[in-house]
Amino acid sequence: MLMEILVFKTDLRNRKRVSSMAPHLEKMKGIIKWNVDLQDADKILRIESGSISAGAIEKILQQNGYYCEELQD
Repeated sequence: MLMEILVFKTDLRNRKRVSSMAPHLEKMKGIIKWNVDLQDADKILRIESGSISAGAIEKILQQNGYYCEELQD
């Protein structure tokens, strides 16, 4: 399986907001591992994936009230 690392800018400003967003990522098939860097100015969400698109992640999070934008290399 080909692993891909997806990187997103988010509005996840604190642990409470990350915790409220977590169930949306946990139920998505294809996500192997994820984390949020709250120390980064862009509150970076990194996702290790085998089979999910950045667009699908953006869509599910935005539908649930979170800002999420993929960062390009």
